[in-house]
Amino acid sequence: MELELQSLNLPCDDERLIVMAGPCSAETEEQVITTARQLAAKGCHMFRAGVWKPRTKPGGFEGNGETALPWLKTVKEETGMMVATEVATPEHVELALKYGVDILWVGARTTANPFAMQALADSLCGVDVPVFVKNPVNPDLELWIGAMERINQAGVKRLAAIHRGFSSYDKKIYRNLPMWQIPIELRRRIPQLPIICDPSHIGGSRELIAPLCQQAMDLGFDGLIVESHCNPDSAWSDAKQQVTPDVLDYILSLIAIRDDKMTTEGIVALRKQIDELDNQLMELLAKRMRVCREIGQYKKEHNMTVLQTGRYNEILDKRGAQGVLCGMDPKFVKEIFESVHEESVRQQIEIINK
Repeated sequence: MELELQSLNLPCDDERLIVMAGPCSAETEEQVITTARQLAAKGCHMFRAGVWKPRTKPGGFEGNGETALPWLKTVKEETGMMVATEVATPEHVELALKYGVDILWVGARTTANPFAMQALADSLCGVDVPVFVKNPVNPDLELWIGAMERINQAGVKRLAAIHRGFSSYDKKIYRNLPMWQIPIELRRRIPQLPIICDPSHIGGSRELIAPLCQQAMDLGFDGLIVESHCNPDSAWSDAKQQVTPDVLDYILSLIAIRDDKMTTEGIVALRKQIDELDNQLMELLAKRMRVCREIGQYKKEHNMTVLQTGRYNEILDKRGAQGVLCGMDPKFVKEIFESVHEESVRQQIEIINK
């Protein structure tokens, strides 16, 4: 289905950039108000703070709940900023709206649960409020789109996606792998849907926030949601990934926002070259598959197994090394040839089973 969307109608400093900032958690009234005042002084229009905190294990700080909602109301009244918080249950929605929260977002763990998303959708029927939906913890684009479809079917038309990266077991630079190809595919499929980047949760470290912000803008994202705390090192949750309002203001001042409306006349000739090269690639792949089918016929006649592991490893190693010499990432080259080999095996199996 297609999403029925309306403009978010949110404040921003130029034609595109949306910035929502504030602490990971609403810890104390003083911390919330202090951070909000500092952000407002830097020109921030939207304040975010977690009131309910989903924790992986029990025993950690799980938020102040309803106690913290009047603090957000005070921020709104005193600074004029819009306020936002995460909701995970219908009760959260009811309480957030009761205290005048302007923007709701849905966390990654909740997005991964269709039952939870449907319950949220049911609680939002008839409510005109912007809802931002984070990607699920696992890299499942259909699950992400499905979550937004549920909210949209409830009548919420001011909808946006938040890209916060994807969980991974292995040790890595990022807390959550960016896997930019997934939000890029989301943009291709639903071009009118605003996409907001969450560099704090992708990076997991304040040193990574600036480059992640710039990369998101280079990819045409519509805005940022960044964790900012008046005293990040003393934060009760996610201390390492939060920055002060001063640092956030400096990061934002350095971001170059690309003009996605510029004419493309200057690259028409180059794009024609790309099209021609793509056609050549398709012709070469077709020729390769023809040879693979001939090999499949030979294997059938000589009662050989389709998969020849030694040959497969040889191809991957050789092409990866060639990729490096050609200035390409060996992982990229390996993934291409893994896909080519998978299709080759499929076609050979068809030949053998005829």
